[in-house]
Amino acid sequence: MHIEDGILSPQAWASWYAASAVFIVPGIRQIQKRVEENPYYKPFLAMVGVGVFITSCMHLPVPVTGSCSHPCGTPLAAIVVGPFATAVISAIVLFFQAIFLGHGGITTIGANTFSMGIVGGISGYLCWKILRKFNSPLWLAAGLAGFVGDLATYLASAFELALSLHGHVPLVKQWIIFFMGYGPTQLPIAVAEAVFTAAVLQAMVSRRPDLLPGILSGKDRKKEAVKHEIRD
Repeated sequence: MHIEDGILSPQAWASWYAASAVFIVPGIRQIQKRVEENPYYKPFLAMVGVGVFITSCMHLPVPVTGSCSHPCGTPLAAIVVGPFATAVISAIVLFFQAIFLGHGGITTIGANTFSMGIVGGISGYLCWKILRKFNSPLWLAAGLAGFVGDLATYLASAFELALSLHGHVPLVKQWIIFFMGYGPTQLPIAVAEAVFTAAVLQAMVSRRPDLLPGILSGKDRKKEAVKHEIRD
């Protein structure tokens, strides 16, 4: 997903910067508002950002695409802090990864943010919300959100590459070729991200439900209350 400098044309990477800004600007405003309402939100947001940074650092090079394959962490982030805040977190994470670790590049932060922070975060968040609306168990909704968000990130990244590099090859065909380059490494990683997302969210709900207002349904709150009574 970390597209390197020099892969996209100036017109392409500038366009992805503009597309990402559409989500980052309201994300910044949302963060500012929530920090004013709750001063504890800022350190919690920073903790989530560190989680995304560490998770997305574990990458495997993908020579076919000139990119790399790795878990994202953004579906989980979108569930706990919201999709717009996740877009902001992702942009910051990708900047530091490009500067200090050589993952991705400065010119491609917009494209990488759009695929990982926006498409990955929003698709995972929507999957979570839909499944929870139909009373899906928390672990299942979180796991599928992680899986969907992870694969959606790489579908978006493959599309960004195909859109910029397809030449005389039909866009859809080139998109499939790039995604197939990711597939062998990304499919097992997506399964791992599903397990990770479900496990972490379940652990957070069990230990610190106060950090996740709105995550638990009334039925879930009753279950957690019973668990705590049994422990006590």
